[in-house]
Amino acid sequence: MEPIEHLVGLLAKLPGFGRRSARRAVLKMLMQPERTMLPLADALRETAAAVRPCTDCGNLDTQNPCGICADAKRERGLVCVVEGVADLWALERAQAHRGLYHVLGGTLSALAGVGPEDLAVRPLLARIEAGGVDEVILALPATVDGATTVHYLIDRLKPSGVPVTRLAQGVPMGGTLDLLDEGTLSAALKARRSV
Repeated sequence: MEPIEHLVGLLAKLPGFGRRSARRAVLKMLMQPERTMLPLADALRETAAAVRPCTDCGNLDTQNPCGICADAKRERGLVCVVEGVADLWALERAQAHRGLYHVLGGTLSALAGVGPEDLAVRPLLARIEAGGVDEVILALPATVDGATTVHYLIDRLKPSGVPVTRLAQGVPMGGTLDLLDEGTLSAALKARRSV
């Protein structure tokens, strides 16, 4: 039972998995180990050996630079700054951005002890200093730490003269005002524009 519990414990550390769901997944894999467990183990080993962070943007890929940075059809002057790779992947799934990216690797957080030196701020500044960047889009979370990071980056980017924009915040499509929290409503009113 020890190898099973070890596997359950490892799966339970993944996002979206608790011990119960990890136990169900392990049981399902053990029912047909040749069809599910062994191919999964091979894929995990292969992916761990092949995937690396892109030295240009921080995305995860099997090539360096990553497929996005290497794509000549991308708008090279448009750099979207995101907190993590999951955010980059979400924007790509939505096909919402056709430029390049820069993964910060987190947000500033005094409580968690995360300072500017813990994030990929220097590489971002170096990209801008190298030239060719026409706009920086700050696509950071609408949290206290995200807002702190946005203000810090605006201060650091201002001397470059490159325009800095941020994602609009406010009422989502299909959202009704009576169901929205106060922060979202406040952000929506502040981000209003003429029609």
